[in-house]
Amino acid sequence: MAAVIGSALFTGLGLLLPGDSTARLLIAGLGAAYMVYLLRSSGHPIGRLATPVLWTAMALALWVAGFSLPLYLAFHIGALWLIRSLYFYSGVLPAVSDLGLTAVGVAAATWAALQTDSVFLTLWTFFLLQALFVAIPERVGGPGNSENTVQADRFQQAHAAAQAALKKLC
Repeated sequence: MAAVIGSALFTGLGLLLPGDSTARLLIAGLGAAYMVYLLRSSGHPIGRLATPVLWTAMALALWVAGFSLPLYLAFHIGALWLIRSLYFYSGVLPAVSDLGLTAVGVAAATWAALQTDSVFLTLWTFFLLQALFVAIPERVGGPGNSENTVQADRFQQAHAAAQAALKKLC
């Protein structure tokens, strides 16, 4: 959906604004929309007000500072990675894995942009790869009494009780 909306906005705003301003506005807008999606899907109530305020302040400061477009994009992507790392992971290794995924997404989107010169395919490639962040576990390793282990033990106990009840019936 972001690719469709982003390419339509790029085309429409491109008629009204210079190319650099259009790209900056699109980067900030899509980044903000993705940030809102991340906040809504994280389930963490902490920082739901501070994060959008800080995002807006960062976006305005970057716009005013007049960084080059690649550096402007890098700051926004870095901020998205930081939000995902803080809201979805409990350790350094998953956050570093997410950083790798983000780098692969940027590389693939750059390749798509150079090969196709299509805003739609560039955005689609980037966000398609970013969607894979859900496959990165929240925590790698850790103590043996984690919540997942406790749930697995409860399941095993319930399964054993059900097996015993079934044997009793038969």
